Amino acid sequence: MFTAEQLNDHPLPFAKLMGVRFVTVSKDEVVVELEVRPDLCTAPMPILHGGAAMALADTAGAVATVLNLPEGAKGTTTIESKTNFIAAAQSGTIVRGTTTPVHRGGKTQVWQTRITRPDGKLVAVVTQTQLVL
Repeated sequence: MFTAEQLNDHPLPFAKLMGVRFVTVSKDEVVVELEVRPDLCTAPMPILHGGAAMALADTAGAVATVLNLPEGAKGTTTIESKTNFIAAAQSGTIVRGTTTPVHRGGKTQVWQTRITRPDGKLVAVVTQTQLVL
């Protein structure tokens, strides 16, 4: 197992590139934050790019799955992801993703990530299925 501090000290390469910060990490919930920087925004509007929101959720869901892998599993990969975009997140703000389990099976796991703005408004809901390898 690993902690949020360990993930922040030795980040996953893509998470590091995006600037993902792990707040809490447990088998039942992974919480991540991301500063909405201009390079993560849609042009010409200064709002979080949908792909960045999806990547934030995918990172959290993968970590949650790894924490819940059954004995003997070698890893995980995303096999399906669905995103509902609700509201925009402005450049300069910090969004928070909270990932919780929907299903934790031996062959697949399903996780839902709710991404919110600092004012509590929902930005997106991402549901992803992870294959257990």
